[in-house]
Amino acid sequence: MRSNPRRQPHDPPVSNRVAVRDLVIFQIKLALDGLGDLVLAPVSAVAFVLDLITGRKERRLFYSVLRAGERWDRWLSLYRPAREARETSEGLLGASRIDADTFLGKVEEVVSSRATRKGKETGGVRERE
Repeated sequence: MRSNPRRQPHDPPVSNRVAVRDLVIFQIKLALDGLGDLVLAPVSAVAFVLDLITGRKERRLFYSVLRAGERWDRWLSLYRPAREARETSEGLLGASRIDADTFLGKVEEVVSSRATRKGKETGGVRERE
């Protein structure tokens, strides 16, 4: 019997708190992705029409909008972190880097700075959860 390559026998356990946090992050990312689509749809159409009116055969405005949409998708990185999230008990944030120029990288940066501030306020003593 062959083993399922998607199922890892030693996936680390993920706490309910981490799973709920990841669900909230994913829902926010889905909403932002939808918002991006709502903005890009009419903007791309207007850019295309403007390129037609001005006679630009290279469609400079239209393809600029497409590149902006591509940068947005790369920054949002909707599904990519899910691959690495299974390998850590920290879920999505464990799969991201603080210095990454992505949505999760920014979330991680905020969480990390709050934890640092909280540690300074409590004199470096961790509170029990």
